[in-house]
Amino acid sequence: MPVNTALATQVWNRYTYLRDNGHLDYVKKAAKCEDFFAGLQWDQNDLALLKAQRRPALTINKIISTISNVMGEQIFNRTDIAFKPRNEGATSEVADALTKVFMQIADNNQLGWARSDVFTDGIVTSRGFFDVRLDFTDSLRGEVRIEQLNPKNVLIDADADEYDPDKWNDVLITKWMSPDQIELLYGKADADLLRSRTDSYYPYGYDSIDINRDRFGSARAIGWPLNTVTQQEYNNVRNIRVIERQWKKLDKVLHFVDLETGDTRVVPTDWDDERISQHLQANPQLATTKKLIQRIRWTVIADNVVLHDDWSPYKHFTVVPYFPYFRRGRTVGLVENLLGPQELLNKVSSQELHVVNTSANSGWKVKRNALTNMSTAELETRGAQSGLVVELDDINNIEKIQPNQTPTGLDRVSYKAEEHIKSISGVSDYMQGFAREDVAAKSVQTNKQSGQANLAKVMDNMNRSDFILARTVLDLVQEYYTEQRLLYITTDRLMNTTEQMTVNQPTPEGRIVNDLTLGEYAIVVTNQPERDTFEDTQFDQAVRLRTEAGVQIPDKYILQSSRLKEKAQIIAEMEQAGQTPEAKQQAELQMRALAADVATKEAEATQKGSDAQLKQAKAQKEIASIGQDSGQNEIALEQQKLEAEMAMEQQKLDQEFQLKQEQMNREFELKREQLQMEMALKREQATAEAAIKATVAKEQAKAARVAAVHNAQPPGEASPTSPAPGAPAKTPKQGA
Repeated sequence: MPVNTALATQVWNRYTYLRDNGHLDYVKKAAKCEDFFAGLQWDQNDLALLKAQRRPALTINKIISTISNVMGEQIFNRTDIAFKPRNEGATSEVADALTKVFMQIADNNQLGWARSDVFTDGIVTSRGFFDVRLDFTDSLRGEVRIEQLNPKNVLIDADADEYDPDKWNDVLITKWMSPDQIELLYGKADADLLRSRTDSYYPYGYDSIDINRDRFGSARAIGWPLNTVTQQEYNNVRNIRVIERQWKKLDKVLHFVDLETGDTRVVPTDWDDERISQHLQANPQLATTKKLIQRIRWTVIADNVVLHDDWSPYKHFTVVPYFPYFRRGRTVGLVENLLGPQELLNKVSSQELHVVNTSANSGWKVKRNALTNMSTAELETRGAQSGLVVELDDINNIEKIQPNQTPTGLDRVSYKAEEHIKSISGVSDYMQGFAREDVAAKSVQTNKQSGQANLAKVMDNMNRSDFILARTVLDLVQEYYTEQRLLYITTDRLMNTTEQMTVNQPTPEGRIVNDLTLGEYAIVVTNQPERDTFEDTQFDQAVRLRTEAGVQIPDKYILQSSRLKEKAQIIAEMEQAGQTPEAKQQAELQMRALAADVATKEAEATQKGSDAQLKQAKAQKEIASIGQDSGQNEIALEQQKLEAEMAMEQQKLDQEFQLKQEQMNREFELKREQLQMEMALKREQATAEAAIKATVAKEQAKAARVAAVHNAQPPGEASPTSPAPGAPAKTPKQGA
């Protein structure tokens, strides 16, 4: 794009206005908060002065442990995004498809880690930002890309006072880029134009905002002149500041209008007249009209070179903010209010150490020329050593200087500083796991939950940012995910199972299945614990329900909530083992034992019924005796009492009898099935025994015939009435 000095100057002037009206103040605050979080908590001038005075400068970093606890609370409580239909054109099937599409986008962008980084930016520097846009690196159809932005590089509309970026007029993103990166994104001509410049050729100055910037190397951004390195090395140096401005501008835009509902929708900018006519013919209830709206203009400059200037393809700014505390344009984090107590703790602890040091080496009073074995300078350096021997001309010519007494309450000041950090941050000892040993576990849990309430607003604003993020992603999906796509979604990370889903799939009938472009959908943001923490809680509850409450929870669900390494394989093997014949036989035996137990309880219930009848007869006799010995009022009261007891006992017996009868019916069915199985088994055994006997008889008869043929002596022949060889002899009947 040719040089457009007027447009570049307009963007640059807006940049300097936002920089000098609030953003530089924020950058200084953010830099100080990040230094304190990293442990760089002393001013360099103060360190030099203390070093010159030979005084200690301790750094006891309580901020990083306190903020780490808040970061852990966020990690252990993730956000789940879902969609639900909002108007008549939306369906629950498409809402489920959109939910799965968001899951796939979140998985591709590792949103869990990006969300934690943005949250950390917010609580440390008071601002964190996502950047949501289409990326064409891996796919020409475009994929939603979610990244984290450095909050120091995002300049917000100075006149805005709303949390939602849709209420801002503009937002600027500045970054350092190399000539090769500019060529890749914006073209070779602009990159070559910037490559040919030296530091003196930049009309707006080499740098703009603070020279120090965040990176792995030195924080100070120093240019790398071309005459000291090769051209290839220079192309990889990020020494060109690129400013990207997204701003709103009035424009008349063609809209589709639904004549039945009155809903309007912007006509895509890439649609020509023919495609618009086809869409109107396919949807007779639609018409077109032009409306004056605020559209987003997208301008990118590098110094006075305009790299890009066109209408934004998105309905929203690509920036999604997170502010832990937000009050009318003022953002507040957690670290900035801990700076004072942390400085107090460092200074008081250093002073305590200084007092201890001065007590050990408080100094000496020496008369001139009184030392005979050392000089005054040597005494100064060796005066605090153990076993020091000083040789004097007179014992009264030297005196140890008495140190100042430790100020009363100095140790209490450091204790108060630590307590201030806990009370201001809302992170108590219970939340950090430092509760006293004499406190009950239930009380510890209650105090921990009370401490979490102090962070409720911080977490709620994170949910608010998640809602804005989901809204931006939803609009991108409905606008640009218009063609058929095959998506893979991980449905169960425990079993490592995935699901394939096709969106915008046309059918032979001309209908589109899972059409993501139609309908309006509401966003539902819910919190759920991290899987590890959630599993621990679920496992503990499942075990308690099973052991204490007697709820028969299957083993599979207890294993699923455990932390065993191979639990998926264990569950699969258990399910396979449950299908074996031995397992089925064992289950049948357990059912029979249960049926026998039911029969025993039914007999006990019958016995209780008989006892109740005896009690009733006894009660009637007592009523009769009471009527003879007492007045009518006492008789009536006693009779009512006995009748109520009898009614309750009868109701209890009826319930027990009904339960026992049901159990008896089940037992009877089980016994009948058992008898049928036993009878069938006995029939099979009888048939088998008869077949065996017939076979034996045939073998015996055959053996007898063979013996008769080969035996030459007639007396040895077997008589027809004699028993066959090897057969048992018949026993005469007794009493014949």
